[in-house]
Amino acid sequence: MVAYEELSTAERLVWDAFPEGHPVDLRLPGPDGDVPEPVVRASVLKTLLLGEGDRPPGAVPAVRLSGARITGPLDLSGAELTHALRLEDCRLDGEFSLYGAATRTVSLVKCTLAGGIDASMARVEGRLELKRSRLAGALLLRNARISGELFLDRAEITAEGGWALDAGGLDMGGGLWACKGFTAHGGVCLPGATLPGGLFLSGARLYPHPSGTALRAENATASNLVLSDGFTAHGTVDLRGAQVSGSVTFEGAVLKGADTALDGSRMRAAALDFTPAEPPSAAVDLRDARIEALRDRPGSWPTTVLLQGLVYGSLPSGGGDRREVGRRVEWIRREPGYAPQPYEQLAAWYRKVGHDDDARRVLLFKQRHRRCAMNPAARLWSHVLDVTVGFGYRPWLAGVWLAALTALGTAVFGSRTPTPVQSGQGPRFSALVYSLDLLVPIGNLGQRSAWYWTAPAVQWVAYALIAAGWLLTTAAVAGVTRTLSKN
Repeated sequence: MVAYEELSTAERLVWDAFPEGHPVDLRLPGPDGDVPEPVVRASVLKTLLLGEGDRPPGAVPAVRLSGARITGPLDLSGAELTHALRLEDCRLDGEFSLYGAATRTVSLVKCTLAGGIDASMARVEGRLELKRSRLAGALLLRNARISGELFLDRAEITAEGGWALDAGGLDMGGGLWACKGFTAHGGVCLPGATLPGGLFLSGARLYPHPSGTALRAENATASNLVLSDGFTAHGTVDLRGAQVSGSVTFEGAVLKGADTALDGSRMRAAALDFTPAEPPSAAVDLRDARIEALRDRPGSWPTTVLLQGLVYGSLPSGGGDRREVGRRVEWIRREPGYAPQPYEQLAAWYRKVGHDDDARRVLLFKQRHRRCAMNPAARLWSHVLDVTVGFGYRPWLAGVWLAALTALGTAVFGSRTPTPVQSGQGPRFSALVYSLDLLVPIGNLGQRSAWYWTAPAVQWVAYALIAAGWLLTTAAVAGVTRTLSKN
């Protein structure tokens, strides 16, 4: 218990103003016209916040203090505080602890703290506000519960060797606002956090934790994640397994991770706006993510994009543009190695919007990409299927080859005179029908069995047409069978 007689002039001003919650500004002259020495012991504030000061009936006590230097540790661990605390333009020389405390709204605006704030396991009935404040230590909110909002706009937190904001398991009633120049030296850690009001980091600057991660929000649950308008992460943004009922926005963001710029694997979101200010410096991982609406633009993606298992409901373009199909295929090819699912997903989306031709083009590119992983023999057969029938997605190519070879055979055989197998018998020779009879392995038009050639060169042309006919037929059957099985 602090005795009133032991209080300094500044402390008496705070003590007298507390019962009715009047603000005290130690930057202004006091009642006697003098500016008091702006030093207030933390123990005095603790005494008031614990409700040990006198107060008239019906009043709403609160500590509202500006311009003070608060000396000593403000240790409110485990306390049950029924009064609000607001500090503005104050300097706290000691540690500030709310560990396991139950309190009302706590506001520190434009304050400087020589250490951090430990509010782990705390229960805040109201909001926690650190706008424009500077902490030379971590803000710990592990497993804390805040019924209102957490405001960190323009705050700067510097932690040596650890997380600047460590809030694993944080349970919010509202949103977390850290916009307009919020800076975290040591990164932001929010694994498993519940943020029904959303996470807003527009314009924030996050410098990495020693692990290389700037934002860790794996398995977090939020209404929206707004990482836009100049948001800059100098390490990995880790959103693995995050559940977002609304949108995840990177519009105008800068991602500068070393190995992975964005890890969004297993993420679930209604929408993903991936339109950063520049391509990320490292890989983007969206494996096994589920996105209802994906929005991007040319130049959004880095050299490496992991897309295996990504499922999306819509893309910016409705299809029908060959250049857009090519751009999407180039996007898929940023996946290291060959992965079939991204092609199948893209083709399924084109079918969904009624662009079957685009879907077939995507699947054709898929087969060409798949060739890279084949052995030499399979690769050769892949080339044959590609050239002859486009893997079944361009069956008209077989007709083109048939017409060209028929024209070749007609020209060669029409310039020579064949020898009949049996003189005076069989149909009249026709170079066109003879060529077709050689090329079509099924059926018999009567020409091939009635005539033969004595010139070796012409006979070899006939052999070549027979072989080409079997090859075209086999390729067409294989390609069409694949297409029918896919559909």
